[in-house]
Amino acid sequence: MKDASEPSNIVSLTQRLDPSSERGGALLNTVRDIAGRRLQILINGMFEHVDDALFDLAEKAENNAAQMHYFDGMREVRKRRPMVERSFLSQISRELTDFATSYRHNTGNGIPLPPGTVELTLVADNELEESLAITSMIGKNETRLTRDLFAVNQRLSVIYGGLKIEDSINPVGPAALSQAFRQAMRELNAEMRVKLIIYKLFDRYVLASLDELYQEINAELVRAGVLPQLRQEASRSGNAAPRTAGTAAQADGTEQGEATFLADDETGASNELIQTLRTLFSARRTVPAGGVRLPAGAMQLPSANELIGALSVLQSQAAISQQMPLSAANAAELAGEVLQLKEHLLAQIGSLRGEKPSQVSTIDEDTIDLVGMLFEFILEDRNLPTDMQVLLARLQIPYLKAAILDRKLFAHRQHPARRLLDALADAAKGWSAESDRDHRLHDKIKSIVDRLLQDFDDDMTIFERLCAELQEFQDISRRRAELAEQRVAESTRGREKLEQARRRAAREILSRIEGHNLPPLIHGILSRAWANYLVLTILRQGEESSEFRDALRFANDFIDSTKPARTLDERRALRQMLPGIERALRRGLANVAFQESDIDRLLAQLHTYYRHQLGEAVPEAEVQAVEESTTLPIPESIQPIAESEAELSRSEPEVEPPADTPEMQLVAELKPGTWLEFVTGPETIERAKLSWISPMSGRYLFVNRRGLKVADYAPHELAQALASNTARVLESTALFDRALDAIVGRLSQPATAQAPTE
Repeated sequence: MKDASEPSNIVSLTQRLDPSSERGGALLNTVRDIAGRRLQILINGMFEHVDDALFDLAEKAENNAAQMHYFDGMREVRKRRPMVERSFLSQISRELTDFATSYRHNTGNGIPLPPGTVELTLVADNELEESLAITSMIGKNETRLTRDLFAVNQRLSVIYGGLKIEDSINPVGPAALSQAFRQAMRELNAEMRVKLIIYKLFDRYVLASLDELYQEINAELVRAGVLPQLRQEASRSGNAAPRTAGTAAQADGTEQGEATFLADDETGASNELIQTLRTLFSARRTVPAGGVRLPAGAMQLPSANELIGALSVLQSQAAISQQMPLSAANAAELAGEVLQLKEHLLAQIGSLRGEKPSQVSTIDEDTIDLVGMLFEFILEDRNLPTDMQVLLARLQIPYLKAAILDRKLFAHRQHPARRLLDALADAAKGWSAESDRDHRLHDKIKSIVDRLLQDFDDDMTIFERLCAELQEFQDISRRRAELAEQRVAESTRGREKLEQARRRAAREILSRIEGHNLPPLIHGILSRAWANYLVLTILRQGEESSEFRDALRFANDFIDSTKPARTLDERRALRQMLPGIERALRRGLANVAFQESDIDRLLAQLHTYYRHQLGEAVPEAEVQAVEESTTLPIPESIQPIAESEAELSRSEPEVEPPADTPEMQLVAELKPGTWLEFVTGPETIERAKLSWISPMSGRYLFVNRRGLKVADYAPHELAQALASNTARVLESTALFDRALDAIVGRLSQPATAQAPTE
């Protein structure tokens, strides 16, 4: 086998390595070894500072209670540190190994969010602090490490078979490391204030030193021949050079040659779709591609300067009409304006010239027609809410002007004007009146449309500036929404864990007490108090914990203690059980909102009952009160989870048998981040994003653009909504790409072939 550093083994960005191949696996092992070794050193170094930091805070604590929290945290960290380190490092190793598979199949939902607890509101507040801390340190370090991280992204992309890797999903990026550490921190049973201190230390001693990790990974992969010539900086799409009316006129002068509105991009960005459009537009003309044949003495065709001048006048008029209130009712009127723009343009040139030309050059006609088809598509695009269609359709004139000024607008996917329209449509896709009550998004999109109509002359850089402004607005909105969205998911997860724990606890208690004729006191303690204690134990320690097993063992012993003790041996055995029963009850009941006085009253009744069981002299009235009591010494807030197996079965969620329908297949393929439109009332439509799929219940959680819950569905319920057209999946493809596909389809239909302009 050749050495990986030999020139013949150099791998370029366009090549792919299979991570399961010998070479791909070797490179992946190299990255995993480097990450494991360096992160082990960094995490060890971090924990060496935790003790000192917590001790200093304890010394400065404002009171004894706060001081004890820090001392308790120190003890917990010392005890759990090996488990936290092991969990963190194993997660990173596992992420590096399984990344390609999980990315392609999207089998997981990322790092699991922290589990919910009984006190959901309090937990949400605590974990919001945690989320803010994590988000802050991820953002800071991704910005600081841009150069090194970009190079790691590109080289890992090659190793993982060409998957596009960005900062947020890089398995050794700040986001993945922070979330893995957050997961590992679940091993710590510490106050949130202690955890926040540890996160700060993780930021200071681990994330702050990642540049050395990335530099070593990059150096090793370069040595192995992976993208050795890669410039270590984030790629930026080039801006299209500004075009003036004069340069546009020069393009008209080359019309006899190869200049078209679909001119090839120097970077090779033109694709098969663009070539198809060029062919279709040429085919619909019956005259040579060089231009329109005019009779002798015919009027001169409008120049690019005239077109730009006429468009500027029409743009000014549109800017004035834009000040009028816009509504969905304008859609039909705008559709007419879109179709008539060519006629309005010729009429405006006529008023400037003194005589109206009957036609324009073929390149300009094709450009006008293509832009017109683009905005016809926008007005028919069901991906956009009607109010947003009306807003964006106002941009036809600025975009026609831009297409004449820069003939590469349609050929270059990264053209600033094209990116701006795609970004506006993407932002508008999730808009609804309900989710935008403060009109922030509507007003932002409207302001961008207004500024293009009012300010765009011939400086194409305005599109880049507005694109950056919209991106900044979207970033701020997304950060706000992500926090709300995370709280919704965490609350939903907490409720599901709580419900699952309640069903398990009820099942365990009911299976033990049904068939036994227990005294009301014993029955009440088990079905109410102890069932709730089981729920709490499941949530805090888990169903596999020793605490849960001990709680079940107590239930068995408690039931056994009700058997008659007639012989000396039976009474001796009962006496030996009673101290353990009392200790377990005191400890368990104190955890489920029993006051000390309640516990004492309950135990007093139990003492009476057991004295009677042991044959001791007990007043008959006291025995009767215990055995027939309808008022138990149990707080009213502690209610049974379920009274019978039948009631428990009725509370179980109905599981619809999976049906092999197109809608069920579509539901199975949905990924978090997909937008859907829901009909929520006779005249009410809501747009929502699939935020989370519950690993416990399989339910699909949807949120609006502000991160607030809209609905949640079981898979079969969502499939039924899709089948009945009360739900619809929105397209994820960019607006421009979908529009060009639709235009190709339209031009390909024989019935839509148009004769050249007379």
